[in-house]
Amino acid sequence: MGHILAIDQGTTSSRAIIFDDAMKIVASAQEEFPQHYPASGHVEHDPADIWSTVAATCREAVERAEVATSDIAAIGIANQRETVIVWDRETGRPIHNAIVWQDRRTADRCAKLREDGHEKFITAATGLLLDPYFSATKLAWLLDNVEGARRQAENGKLAFGTVDTYLIWRLTGGRSHVTDATNAARTMLYNIDKGEWDADICKLLDIPQAILPEVKDCAADFGMTRADLFGREIPIYGVAGDQQAATIGQACFTPGMLKSTYGTGCFALLNTGDRMVASKNRMLTTIAYQFDGRPTYALEGSIFIAGAVVQWLRDGLKVIRHARETDALAKSADTAQTLYMVPAFTGLGAPYWDAESRGAIFGLTRNSGPAEFARAALQSVGYQTRDLLEAMQDDWGSADSANILRVDGGMSANDWTMQFLSDILGVPVDRPKVVETTTLGAAWLAGSRAGLYPDRDEFAKIWALDRQFTPSMDEATRERLYKGWKNAVSRTLGAI
Repeated sequence: MGHILAIDQGTTSSRAIIFDDAMKIVASAQEEFPQHYPASGHVEHDPADIWSTVAATCREAVERAEVATSDIAAIGIANQRETVIVWDRETGRPIHNAIVWQDRRTADRCAKLREDGHEKFITAATGLLLDPYFSATKLAWLLDNVEGARRQAENGKLAFGTVDTYLIWRLTGGRSHVTDATNAARTMLYNIDKGEWDADICKLLDIPQAILPEVKDCAADFGMTRADLFGREIPIYGVAGDQQAATIGQACFTPGMLKSTYGTGCFALLNTGDRMVASKNRMLTTIAYQFDGRPTYALEGSIFIAGAVVQWLRDGLKVIRHARETDALAKSADTAQTLYMVPAFTGLGAPYWDAESRGAIFGLTRNSGPAEFARAALQSVGYQTRDLLEAMQDDWGSADSANILRVDGGMSANDWTMQFLSDILGVPVDRPKVVETTTLGAAWLAGSRAGLYPDRDEFAKIWALDRQFTPSMDEATRERLYKGWKNAVSRTLGAI
């Protein structure tokens, strides 16, 4: 059996990729699914859409690869993190739509918990800030607002999971209610030092622990698929939240290594080894990966809107028809204009963590048009990345910080954006030959446990550079532009 099926269940689409025994992509399939916005700041997915697109893309990828399912050694899963699903254990039917990580409906609940002085102990246990971004208050909201949910949960009739857990449940026909340490670490319910669900936080939010899944290593036995799905049972051997899977796929196994993934949002992770670094700058302390029961920690900075700002240009403003148009537009923008687009459509993430902030554009003139909007949108990703890296470097210590950023995700294919990123950061930006690092990470987890792929050290040696972008902007221009960005952000903080 010489192939691995890797699932990447993302915020806007589901993908499946078949890797061969040399970790090369053989075939892939991708399918978008609808986003639901029932109220301002609310973002939901229909769990049926999540499952149907995963099942369909898996089957399509297998067909395109022209391999027999008997040749698939294992399955690996990477998933959008923090998104919450609760379902009936007997019927498997969700009690409500999935509440997505972008959703801000529990902002008031988080603010009240913060006012009551609970954030310090929550951060000490979980490494996270008290924010609606994470799963815990979303889960509490479901139990409080879906009729009969709390009573059912207390009676052990409901199961909670992030998307990985829900997919494993469906894949195994309800035989496995499990997650991995990286996904558990993003719920704001998991004690990342003790390696267990935190009873005090569960009590504070009135969440019955019986609803929570078992937590495993990233490479572990998560169960066997139903035989009817692929014609035979296939083991699920690898699971990681998408950003941790990308960290693994980028082979960032050495403390000080840094990667940034550009998808719907942007997520930068700095490997800190076995050391839990408490941030002074509102970064997150999280688990990068866990093997043999031993976690490796990371500092993480999260940007809510990266690639999504290009989607907004396309779907909201309708100034482009395809994302690829932004590269040429940015190049053609009027150099005499300096626009700043602060894409705080659902608040600002790290290092600001302002749920009330809203988007704004500064510097408009009568001559501002689609080209200037496109350039400002792409530049916003670079500016926000610098916000993250400066904060993480201060926390970690500049002497130990990596001086090269490894990038991946759909937006990393945009040469103009990557060059501006290098310019505004003042450091080289490395784009790997395999930009599908999220699915590669999931595949390696499953393949290494199946005995098909090499160990960590050998895997790290395989990492290959596609292109390095080096800074070409002078220091004075770099600092002038970044100062303007900081000024623009300050004007949006707390806006309503």
